[in-house]
Amino acid sequence: MKREGRRSVADVERSVRGDAAADPGARATVVRAVLWMVVGVLAVRQVAVVLRRPPGERLTDLETWTGATGVLHIAGSLYDPGRFTGTPFAGLVLRPLTVSAEQALGVVWTFGSLLLVVALGFVAVRALPAPVSRRTAFLAAPLAITLLMVSLPVRTTLHLGQTSILPVLLVLLACFAVRGERLPGVLTGVAAALQPAVLLFAVLFWLTGRRRAAVSGGATFAVCTALAWVVMPRDSWAYWVHHLAGAGLGDRPDSLANQSLHGALLRFGLQGPAEIALFLVLAVVVAVLGLRRAARYARDGQLLLAVAVTGCVAVAVSPTAWQHQLLWVLLAVVGRAGTRASDRLVWPAVVVLVLTLPGKMLLPNVGVVLPVRDNVLLIAALGAACAVPFLSRTSPHWQRPVPTDYAKPVPARFGWVPLLPVWRRVLSRPNLLLELLLIRVVYSVYAKVRLAATAGRSTAEEHGGQIHAAEQWLHIDIEHWANHTVVAIPWLRDFFDYYYSTFHFIVPLTILGVLYVRRPSDYRWARSTIGFATVLALLGFWLYPLAPPRLMPGLGFIDTVHGVQDLDSPDFGALTAVTNQYAAMPSLHFGWSLWCGVVILLLAPKAWMKVLGLLHPLFTVSAIVATGNHWVLDAVGGAAVVGAGFGLTYVLAGPRRLRAAGDGADGVTEAGVRPEPGEEAPAEGPVAEPAGSKA
Repeated sequence: MKREGRRSVADVERSVRGDAAADPGARATVVRAVLWMVVGVLAVRQVAVVLRRPPGERLTDLETWTGATGVLHIAGSLYDPGRFTGTPFAGLVLRPLTVSAEQALGVVWTFGSLLLVVALGFVAVRALPAPVSRRTAFLAAPLAITLLMVSLPVRTTLHLGQTSILPVLLVLLACFAVRGERLPGVLTGVAAALQPAVLLFAVLFWLTGRRRAAVSGGATFAVCTALAWVVMPRDSWAYWVHHLAGAGLGDRPDSLANQSLHGALLRFGLQGPAEIALFLVLAVVVAVLGLRRAARYARDGQLLLAVAVTGCVAVAVSPTAWQHQLLWVLLAVVGRAGTRASDRLVWPAVVVLVLTLPGKMLLPNVGVVLPVRDNVLLIAALGAACAVPFLSRTSPHWQRPVPTDYAKPVPARFGWVPLLPVWRRVLSRPNLLLELLLIRVVYSVYAKVRLAATAGRSTAEEHGGQIHAAEQWLHIDIEHWANHTVVAIPWLRDFFDYYYSTFHFIVPLTILGVLYVRRPSDYRWARSTIGFATVLALLGFWLYPLAPPRLMPGLGFIDTVHGVQDLDSPDFGALTAVTNQYAAMPSLHFGWSLWCGVVILLLAPKAWMKVLGLLHPLFTVSAIVATGNHWVLDAVGGAAVVGAGFGLTYVLAGPRRLRAAGDGADGVTEAGVRPEPGEEAPAEGPVAEPAGSKA
């Protein structure tokens, strides 16, 4: 029985089935070629980024050894302040590099690291849990390498010149590329000598019946560490005893870069023996839960997921887990969580977002979410190790998740519109966690592009003069009159200032929240329309930077919201470091308010609600003009991008209203949503019949 268990864990999923590598079609071939092209572009870009940095800013961890002559050297202790942070064995392995010239080492090191990433991607794809579809096998390798290259751990590793990719690759080779018991243990022991927390994989070997591999791994680790003690006793004492297995090296242990339980507890304000005791207790709990789960997944035939879970345990229980050591979390993307097809991509999407984007892009700078934002990588690791309910391969939903309900297509009202069959209307509401993350990421990208989309003060003021002249020609230049009229009426000025500053975000978010809860299908439609409108507005900000009336010198406008501005200061344009004040055309203040009015007009069940909805864009356009923040033509631009947003959604997804259950070709409904179990059907109309099979 033991031999059979060892064979099943050691040999399962060593390679994708032979027929899975067959060409699945011309479309997949094109996609695969594009993905490989992306891999090549990313590799070239990474080499260029590293080599274009001046000395002292590239491969910073390696360049701590750089001498005055530009040749690497090690003099004295490895662990002098601000120098080496790896294990003594890592220093022993890297010592031959001290004869390399800095420039040559930068090129060789970067290319070598990229080759390790490519090898890691191929080995990970080879380890995917079977059965694997032909399309997945065909596209998996370039997609995996792309994800690895854009991930924060790999990018940080290539920037710093660290060795953290090598332990991950050695463990994957031990589990999936070599046979027998002794060699896998040796590879794992060497990996642990480079990164001590990797020794937990010896425990995984033991729990899955591979006792000889576990013993071999532990012995190899001991031999490598002892060899470093013999060659470098002073450095070994400094690392293992003085710095407590490296815990005192590198950045401060309470810095955001340390995504371990120890670092999180320090950031929460715990110090001294109490913090150490709590950390040890939590580390034991996480290790027990995580390793038991890993062993279960290994016996289930998901050895790659077991490796990822064990790596996530190592991240959490290490005294320090720097960003370049968190590649294990990305491997957890292979876990399947969720019984419904609509939920199957939630976990992979969350992992990819967390491992590729900084925390400040995922969560806002709000006090209540700061603990989550500051520890988002640790939370992802803990989730993979202890909490996320990954499916077993014996689950009936492993290969056949509950299908997604799609609405039946409704013919377009205008026959000349070429509807595209690429965007099917989903009836159920999207996953809330993933939706909030995506909304935040999209808004972060929007804010960054808006901030970068400026051509300077002179260009913006020139465009402002053009808009002012056009309005004078059209006899709609009412901004100056409106601005000074409102300034003369204090209560009206206060009202418009408050309205301008407050309702821009509150009303759209409220509408989306209500639609998400009450009318999921219409939520997806509304979210798409405002998303398209916002993307189109970014093009306007980029192509036509425009100074608003309040920033136009010599026209006499009064900035009622921001106060008096010193337009004569040559550094005035530096205010765009906070927000691009020249992103005035089109006006999203008016565009989003018009979107709100249209959505409320179409969907609100009561007449008084529709009236209130129409008042919002009226008040908004009055506020943006009266406060001097926009020209009248800016509002016209905002209306144009919103109209284009509705038009694009119509072209991609068809009409908003959906076919009613039991009706013929002309039957439509305002609801378009199948109620969840235990929910009542929407009162606005009959329930739409999905096109797919019922769950």
